[in-house]
Amino acid sequence: MTAPPTWHALDLLDLRLHQITSISKMLTLFPQRKTLSIYCNLAVSLSNYVSKGLLRAVNNNNNFPKSTIRFKSDVALSNESIAEGGLLKGIRVLDLTRILAGPYCTMLLGDLGAEVIKVENPLHGDDTRAWGPPWAQNKDPTDNSTPESAYFLAINRNKKSICVNLKSADGIELIKKIAVKSDVLVENFVPGKLDELGLGWEELSRINPGLIYTSITGYGHTGPYAQRPGYDVMVEAEGGLMYITGEEKGRPVKVGVAITDLTTGLYAHGAIMASLFARTRTNKGEFIDCSLLDCQTASLVNIASNYLVSGQEAKRMGTAHPSIVPYQVITTKNGYLMIGAGNQRQFKILCTTLGVPELFDDLRFRTNTDRVHNRDELIAILEEKFRQEDTKYWLEVFADKGIPFAPINNIEQSFKHPQVVARKMIQKVEHPKAGIVQLTGIPVKYARNKPSIRLSPPTLGQHTKQILAELLEYSDQEIEVLKTKNVI
Repeated sequence: MTAPPTWHALDLLDLRLHQITSISKMLTLFPQRKTLSIYCNLAVSLSNYVSKGLLRAVNNNNNFPKSTIRFKSDVALSNESIAEGGLLKGIRVLDLTRILAGPYCTMLLGDLGAEVIKVENPLHGDDTRAWGPPWAQNKDPTDNSTPESAYFLAINRNKKSICVNLKSADGIELIKKIAVKSDVLVENFVPGKLDELGLGWEELSRINPGLIYTSITGYGHTGPYAQRPGYDVMVEAEGGLMYITGEEKGRPVKVGVAITDLTTGLYAHGAIMASLFARTRTNKGEFIDCSLLDCQTASLVNIASNYLVSGQEAKRMGTAHPSIVPYQVITTKNGYLMIGAGNQRQFKILCTTLGVPELFDDLRFRTNTDRVHNRDELIAILEEKFRQEDTKYWLEVFADKGIPFAPINNIEQSFKHPQVVARKMIQKVEHPKAGIVQLTGIPVKYARNKPSIRLSPPTLGQHTKQILAELLEYSDQEIEVLKTKNVI
């Protein structure tokens, strides 16, 4: 009989999860007379896997447990501790952004419990502070200062504001000191600008190797457009979104909100979360290059795929869908209704409910492909039926029919929607200058953790002294010197 190979714990530790099955089988094959060292080495190896959370148990029947923790922290906090402070409790974000994409990203991190330190120009702060009306009026009638804009309030909750003059050497030094104590930095300057100030990725990663440095720009750090500043509506135009938005025979129009900025903020937020997780395994930071144009291009999804796969050029279609019919706004007797039928079952329900079941068997509309080819004919027939009754009637008729439909609500109606109210998507917070203000709620809910609005949007420089004193341990005298030198 061939002698069994020599097994070592270090060899087995290098195996991946899918190899555990083989190890388990081998344990059942060794007879009792085999050397004890083989069993010992295998036991040590499996024990190491267990201690690292890579598997909980392997039994002689080769059955894996139902639940396996693949990545287990040795310094895990209790659920109660996380729930009190948020999923990102203990993470500090240095926010050098302004306007929308960057502030939206850092607000999302703040909502999850991160400490966000927003750096602002001492003279006027974030540009959006001046983007009004509308304003949240000052609660003190004797306060004649400019009120906070609704725009700024929308995207800057759960942040602390510090005023720092980045044109001064002392100001740059302050930012570096905060960066050393931070986990994440987010900025949206034109590529190269912060490098000139000594605040680029190479410099800050040298003094803080674990820093996740996120750069949000219009066009990215490479390519012929890298040095161009980015604006949402311009990138909507360049990136194809405006071309496909609007009525078929009308002019191109922008989306009602700055959706490219928001999309980019979401992409950046996801990249930061992934990098924070990766850092727990590598102990290294990351440089994230996130651009409006890249994110806008990626967000074309199926429209992009239609072109890339078949060369099919897109066109404006109003509310209609290029690949599903019917799936658009329909005119009623007194308004509009959004209706959709994404499969055969839904189309049959639609036809039956409208009192035209024969449409379902009409050869022109038998399949979705047929309906796409004969779109205009079908929509004309449907609109003729819908125009016979008002919107309220149709909302009641289609309730619980198993077909997608919705009224076209204005903003007031949207916030009074019973589901929006039930999901607590309106939150009231106490603002130091404006008093009680209403903000949109946090959209993602968690079973074990409760993200919350812990801090109202800050007034300009509201936390400057606190951050300098508590984080950087500056004395009152040192802070006064910085004020005198117009650093803060």
